[in-house]
Formats: sequence, C-alpha cells, structure tokens
Amino acid sequence: MKTWAQSLYHFYTHFDPPQPLPSGVEWLFPQQEPEVRRVVKAFLYKYYDDRIPRRLLLGINPGRFGAGVTGVNFTAPRQLSDVLQIPHTFKMQTEISAEFIYEMIAAYGGADAFYGAHFIGSVCPLGFVQHGKNINYYDDKQLLAAAEPFIIESIEAQLRLPVDRSVCAVIGGEKNFKYLHRLNARFGWFERLQALPHPRFIMQYKRREKDQFINQYLQLLQG
Repeated sequence: MKTWAQSLYHFYTHFDPPQPLPSGVEWLFPQQEPEVRRVVKAFLYKYYDDRIPRRLLLGINPGRFGAGVTGVNFTAPRQLSDVLQIPHTFKMQTEISAEFIYEMIAAYGGADAFYGAHFIGSVCPLGFVQHGKNINYYDDKQLLAAAEPFIIESIEAQLRLPVDRSVCAVIGGEKNFKYLHRLNARFGWFERLQALPHPRFIMQYKRREKDQFINQYLQLLQG
C-alpha cells in the first residue's frame, strides 16, 4: 500500500482543475513549477513516508505568499528553510499565517511531532487570483459553483489515506466552516468538525492574544 508521501505527491502533481473560471478568476497552481514539485516531494518524504493515521486540518485555499509559493500549506519560504530545513530557491520571505502556524507547531512539540499526527490541507487545494489579488473559493457564487466538483473530488481523494475521521479541524472561521459543514452533512466524511480562527485574523487583529489562540489550537489537536 502507498504511503502518505506517495499518495499526496501524486495528488498535488496531478490536478485537473476546471477551466476556465468565471469573473476573471485564475487558478493559483504552484505545483506546475519544477522547484515547487521538488520542495513538495522533499517535505512529504521527510514527514509522511508512512501510513500512520493522522487527523486533518483544512484551511480555505492557498494564498499567493505561503503555499502559493512553496506548495506546502501554511508554509512560506522562511519557515521552509529555517524550521523544516528544506533548501529551496524561492525568495526568502515570510507570511503572517505561516508565522502563527509554526509558533503553534513549536508549542505542540516541533515539526516531527506535529506532522507525525496531523496533515494540513485545504478545502480547495489550489488557490485563486482575481486582478492580482487572492480570492477565496466562497467569495463568488459562480466561482464556487465552478470549483465545487473539484473541491469534493479533492477531499475524497485525501480521505483515501488513513485519516482519523473522528474530528476535522477547520481553519478559517465562519464561512469555511459553514461550507464544509454543508458538504459533510451531505457526504458524512467526518464525525465532527471543529472551527479554528484563521491565523491571518489572529495576527492582524488579535496579536496580543496570540498565546491564547495557540492554546485553543493545542487543546483541539492534543485532545
């Protein structure tokens, strides 16, 4: 049987997203680039070369400065090199959501412990750009209608792995949670969904309370 690494590498390098998208939206598809594929493979084979059951955390969709650059969810180039020790040729930039996630991972016990028990994915594994800016899958009704079959197919592909379905952590607040809750009621993927506030919201508006939010993440993930 295939490992997480084998299955996920195939998953992230064999997308066939619907074309074209409405409202001038374009796919953010970093895995088309050879360097991104190399980095994704290095990450997956470092932390996921096994079939150990893991819980999922599902964000919204990748943005331009984190996974949209590196191909690794909630991981900007700075965290990729400084924390994960994976070399790359990307511009050495960071991103505030990645900063929060990696502070949380450090508090959890480090990357080996965290990734040994969890996988961070997204409700939609590819991102979207409109007029040069990030757009979320739920921001435009026509976009959501076009992307929904791809979203469903992508979630079901990840669930063919040895996923612990007792709880799924949904990163991204009300809209992402409500949408996934509707799909989960339809398909019965998880026993329970638990919402977690988005790292960008925390870092932009609640930074003074960051430690409390890290504890909120840890209470769910270590429970």
